[in-house]
Amino acid sequence: MSEFQIALNRLYNGGSRHSIRFHYALVVFDIVTIAFFLIASFVETPTWFLVLDFMIAAVLTLDLTARLWIARFKLRFLLKLTTLADVIVIATLLLPFLIENWAFLRVLRALRLLRSYHLLHDLRQQFRFFARNEEIIGSVLNLVVFIFIVTALVYVLEVRIHPDINNYVDALYFTVTTLTTTGFGDITLTGSVGRLLAIVIMVVGVGLFLRLVQTIFRPHKVRYKCPDCGLNRHEPDAVHCKHCGRTVQIETEGD
Repeated sequence: MSEFQIALNRLYNGGSRHSIRFHYALVVFDIVTIAFFLIASFVETPTWFLVLDFMIAAVLTLDLTARLWIARFKLRFLLKLTTLADVIVIATLLLPFLIENWAFLRVLRALRLLRSYHLLHDLRQQFRFFARNEEIIGSVLNLVVFIFIVTALVYVLEVRIHPDINNYVDALYFTVTTLTTTGFGDITLTGSVGRLLAIVIMVVGVGLFLRLVQTIFRPHKVRYKCPDCGLNRHEPDAVHCKHCGRTVQIETEGD
């Protein structure tokens, strides 16, 4: 590796003060771009939005190129879901004039939410709060990502054919009422595609929602992989693995 490549690798994967600040900058950028994509989905897209699109695409391209350059296994990196999501998002940002269906672009840009898992990983490494509540935060994240991506699909598929779905708010309203099984009935999807989408929302979404509730109310456990049997969830004050009986040394914060 060249000196610049080594320095770049330390910046992305190191634990120095400069590296941590860089990670925080990436987190802030992820949050801002996700917020921008979501806000842009609720409003008519003015011309100056294209300038922001190109600027975001340039930053994403540089970030993706840098991560590819320092990746040890480049093919594996290219096949990662978050990498493919970034490639798709960059394509939608750079090709707005070639694709007339802006709704289609918006649903693809919702894939940027997948980067939230990388964001959570960074926060878990830096803050004990995120490490201690990782399962709850992960369940919330799964549910939020599912809601926004499915809402985008509902909007794309129904905005031109359903008289009651005119914007993202309408699509979000339908998604949440279906997900919570409230089912007010003022907006219902018709046709085979619409009904299949409603089934997906009910089956997958309710499962994610129940998983979140279970995670919140289940007694808190810590992650520690037992060297003998591999059990990785234990009581916070456990001194022995309840599966094989081996002595475990779980780090605690003390009194």
